[in-house]
Amino acid sequence: MIKALNLRKQYGKNIVLDIPELEIKEGVRFGLVGNNGAGKTTLFSLLLDLIRATSGAVELKGQDVARSDDWKSYTGSFLDETFLIGFLTPEEYFVFVGKLYGLNESDVFSFLKRFEEFFNGEILGRDKYIRDMSKGNQKKVGIAGALLGNPEVIILDEPFANLDPSSQIRLKKLIRELEQDKTILISSHDLAHVTEVCNRIVVLEKGKIIRDIEANQDTLRELEAYFSA
Repeated sequence: MIKALNLRKQYGKNIVLDIPELEIKEGVRFGLVGNNGAGKTTLFSLLLDLIRATSGAVELKGQDVARSDDWKSYTGSFLDETFLIGFLTPEEYFVFVGKLYGLNESDVFSFLKRFEEFFNGEILGRDKYIRDMSKGNQKKVGIAGALLGNPEVIILDEPFANLDPSSQIRLKKLIRELEQDKTILISSHDLAHVTEVCNRIVVLEKGKIIRDIEANQDTLRELEAYFSA
């Protein structure tokens, strides 16, 4: 499904990502953890062709993301608020994103019903621009937008950040309820959250893969021990 080969990103003499090989199979719930500056967002940005690799390539379904746009039709993502359109209301934003996937307005709002608990009455019907919403509510809009169109691949950078505890719990429930054939990539500083929803976890340190773990009941303790050492 997703393959990175000899992938390197370098700014001047500073190598921020160096991954000889990484493969993520279809249906994997992939967690990416690491300290600040580890290269998590850089990796996701390369996966989404937001930045260009210094060398190497990323492929989705065998196609180089830098040379083909076909992957965009089955990939949903949210990295930060720059993915949003601040001068729109959430409703206008969802309709806009839905049109990109060929959904009409009725389809969009029918799909959004699954987010009622997650939205908690704070997103729809508030007559408020996205730019005027809290960071947490902007995050909710971005995550819901990433899931519109029922994408096969979902990439979320720090999805639990800025969410209150109730919203974090509801988001984990949403992720667990997604179809098992979805390939989901999540980065997070919260080890407990990522071990709860992911079945494979990779640790990045200074741009390199240090550990690649099939998640089990001992994974959280293993990660906590690693980062506290």
